[in-house]
Amino acid sequence: MTEKASIRVFIADDHAIVRAGLKQIIAEERDISVVGEAETGLDAIKLFRKSRCNVLLLDISLPDRNGIEVLKQIKDDKPELAVLMLSMHREDQYAIRSLKAGASGYLTKQSAPRELVGAIRQVASGQRYVSAQLAQVLAAQIGEDHDKPAHENLSDREYQTLMMIASGKTVSEIARDLSLSVKTISEYRSRLLAKMNLKTSAELTHYAIRNQLID
Repeated sequence: MTEKASIRVFIADDHAIVRAGLKQIIAEERDISVVGEAETGLDAIKLFRKSRCNVLLLDISLPDRNGIEVLKQIKDDKPELAVLMLSMHREDQYAIRSLKAGASGYLTKQSAPRELVGAIRQVASGQRYVSAQLAQVLAAQIGEDHDKPAHENLSDREYQTLMMIASGKTVSEIARDLSLSVKTISEYRSRLLAKMNLKTSAELTHYAIRNQLID
């Protein structure tokens, strides 16, 4: 960290090795410093203000709550904060939802270090950051809101449940991973199936594959 750093970054990610890697990349930049970190969504909500950061790097898959839910809560509290979402998921899976929820940008964790640094500087300056690939996806969606695919009508938690079911997880496994009850996950599953006019998890998985939501 340097006293001259004008961009103050807070990192929220549950993997210590990821936080260490991000800090190592940022440590090489004179104008950027890491001023705090958290490994859960609740800690991020509690601690980011104390750090007086102007950029938040936020993992979309936190152990205690969905990253988009954390994003919405933090933006309600501090709307001017630039939030750059980080994810293991492909951009077309969660990026658009993140941007609609108030994120300033979205990066996959496979992105090159220089892209990360450039994205941090861009969102810190008040601009949005999207990759060239994501820009094409966004452009393709302009004017298509009247014909949205069924999964676009799901809530963030319902969409997360869809993705986890489609990846092969059982309701019990999803409940454990998200620290929620089996009953709650079953309700999400029932709601999303009803919204999508599907009847079984198998149909849901076929839908996800057909719409290229999963590989």
